This record gives sequence, C-alpha cells and structure tokens, in this order.
Amino acid sequence: MALRCFNCDKGVMYGHNVSHAKNRTKRLFKPNLHVARIAVEDGMKRVRLCTKCLRIFKRKMTTKVAPKVSSVAVTV
Repeated sequence: MALRCFNCDKGVMYGHNVSHAKNRTKRLFKPNLHVARIAVEDGMKRVRLCTKCLRIFKRKMTTKVAPKVSSVAVTV
C-alpha cells in the first residue's frame, strides 16, 4: 500500500522538524489520502485520493446546472 494519490501522484515528502534552537530532526510529510470510489472506463474503482483531488472529483460529479430561464420581453 503506497502512500500515493491515484490522480496527481502526490506522495511522501522528506524534511526536518526545526526547533526554536534550530535543531533539525528528520521527519516525513505524508499526503492526506482518503479511499474513494470513482468511475473509470471499465466501471467503478476504489482508489486513494488526496483531499484536493477528492474535492475536484466531487465538484465534477455534482455540477449544478442553472434552470433555463425563458426571456420574456416586457413592454411599457
């Protein structure tokens, strides 16, 4: 199980914890991954997505279409 986003390929980053005294210790920055079911060309698939990609997929799935407004000419 890799810590990698299915969509954007975001993964683990390495860095340092830096204290007030500038002491540096190694640490990992892990992506915020969630399991989601998305539609791919061969059906539904369970994948791991980072929260940014999850928001993008949710926005694409629930795009709201404005109701069609009929234009009526008003004469005074």
